[in-house]
Amino acid sequence: MIEIKQLAKKFALENPKKLSDQEKKDPRLKGRFFHSVKEVSFACGKGQVLGLLGPNGAGKTTTLRMLSTALKPDSGSVFIAGENVLENPLLARRKIGFLSGTTGLYGRLTGRENIQYFARLHGLHKSLIDMRIQELAELLDMHSFLDRRSEHFSTGMKQKTAIARAVIHQPELVILDEPTTGLDIMAAQTVLEFIRGLKAKGTPVIFSTHHLDEVNELCEKVVVIDQGVSRFEGSLQRFKDLADNSLHQSFMAVIQPTLNDIQGEV
Repeated sequence: MIEIKQLAKKFALENPKKLSDQEKKDPRLKGRFFHSVKEVSFACGKGQVLGLLGPNGAGKTTTLRMLSTALKPDSGSVFIAGENVLENPLLARRKIGFLSGTTGLYGRLTGRENIQYFARLHGLHKSLIDMRIQELAELLDMHSFLDRRSEHFSTGMKQKTAIARAVIHQPELVILDEPTTGLDIMAAQTVLEFIRGLKAKGTPVIFSTHHLDEVNELCEKVVVIDQGVSRFEGSLQRFKDLADNSLHQSFMAVIQPTLNDIQGEV
């Protein structure tokens, strides 16, 4: 079980005068600070797949980076199995597997070597590393490219390798930031099947996406973030019920009040 409570994060602006007119209209802009995440709270239980939705720039990636401890929040807490992992980042990194929006593979290393490197950082023994890589290569269909240098990988190959690297240590929680973006249909289906496998093992999964069909296919729970605030948290069916079973219309119903507020200020 993971519980996120009132996360907030602001960033200092180097030169507010250089902001576009659209950026200046964002209510999160306060003086020389941009409050990317103002107040985000939600929970994800054992074996749940939670779809994190929101418009571009809503604060989803900043939220996920805070959960992974890549960013330190200004306030708020993250509890995993009752422990506030933000107070102990090393504990958080043992418990969490995080896939960011960029794969960040070492190009001169093979796919296998990239995964091995991160496994050693997590303190895994060589025999366990070999076993885990074999298991993940099967699940993610990686055998054909696992021992090639990653600088020559396609987008799908890079993404699969990055996912394997993120979960090599069998984390208690998996966070995926738009894991199927840029993938072809076959690669995307492999990733979705992998998420189903995590779910079957009881591992909570939080993943952000713009593909509502993926949410409908995988998720028990939906959270919508808009302008740095969690606007909706509930079951997939409750989300659908907002607009006569239409995910697209439900999404628009959640963010429409914010859009109206912005338009009223113009």
